[in-house]
Amino acid sequence: MDLDIVFSTNPDWKPEDEPEVITLAPEKQKLRVRMERKGRGGKQVTLVTGFVGNNDDLADLAKTLKTGCGVGGSAKDGEIIIQGDHVQRVKEILSKIGYRM
Repeated sequence: MDLDIVFSTNPDWKPEDEPEVITLAPEKQKLRVRMERKGRGGKQVTLVTGFVGNNDDLADLAKTLKTGCGVGGSAKDGEIIIQGDHVQRVKEILSKIGYRM
């Protein structure tokens, strides 16, 4: 059984065939925005999913949304979490930038 596992002692080693994620243009993306409370200790968050792109662009979009709503949040694993129920405001900001919902 071939598992394609490589061990290296070189701290600068990176796999050669690691695909580079390319961020799609806003008009080609379809994001989903919803309010969620389950599993968050009863606190409301606005969840944005469906982003296709690299982590840097995801973090930039999250920063834009957090600034526009005046709240905190985070971005990881292709999701943006905005603290509080800001579904309408997030949709307005995303549509101004050119994203589809």
